[in-house]
Amino acid sequence: MSGRRIDYFDDPDAPRATRIVPGVSVAVVNENDQLLMIRRSDNDQWAIPGGKQEVGETPLEAARREVHEETGIDCKITGLIGIFSSPRNVVEFTSNGEVRQEFSILFAGFPLCGETTTSPESLQVAWVDRRDVRELPMTPAQKRRVGYMLHFNGTPYLE
Repeated sequence: MSGRRIDYFDDPDAPRATRIVPGVSVAVVNENDQLLMIRRSDNDQWAIPGGKQEVGETPLEAARREVHEETGIDCKITGLIGIFSSPRNVVEFTSNGEVRQEFSILFAGFPLCGETTTSPESLQVAWVDRRDVRELPMTPAQKRRVGYMLHFNGTPYLE
């Protein structure tokens, strides 16, 4: 993957967003109460697996595809954890200069089958104990999502 991804949150010096692109991610939790995480190749930070929704896909299809592509795991979507779309969170892509406002739908899920494997988008794939996941280096947006997921009470986060 060429170029880098630079995440800004509540940064007055952040570039101005020019686009919103639908994104999806899945908090896949296994029977050992571990969360599936990837270390991204574009920013070297840990994240819940996910990516952008493509034309012709539903959000659920995109979410399952992204998890499989980035981790090798097939998952079942079990619910909605939240919609994160803060104009305070922008992402700059140095490969093309695009700057996006955050728009990410976070689903809950569990693994069906597959073995963890990396991809061009993931330098590492790991099952991380819930009590340890916050220790991983993550962007502020990922920390918010992980924090909400860890304390999810059944009411989706809507921003």
